[in-house]
Amino acid sequence: MPAKILSIKGDEAEVDFGGAIRKTNLSMVKAEVGEYVIIHAGFAIQKVDEEEARETLQLWNEFLDSTKQD
Repeated sequence: MPAKILSIKGDEAEVDFGGAIRKTNLSMVKAEVGEYVIIHAGFAIQKVDEEEARETLQLWNEFLDSTKQD
């Protein structure tokens, strides 16, 4: 799931997973505030373009909405 970079300090970044804010290590990728990255085991491993990230997040939200029980 893509995460949007909110802030960067050294190799550490705060990222947003659709409302869940986490810290991650950026030492494996070059990324800037506002860009999206894929996280694995606490490390950003790949940059993702914004359009692809938004599509993935939209599909994820649709899936979550479809699994909610009334």
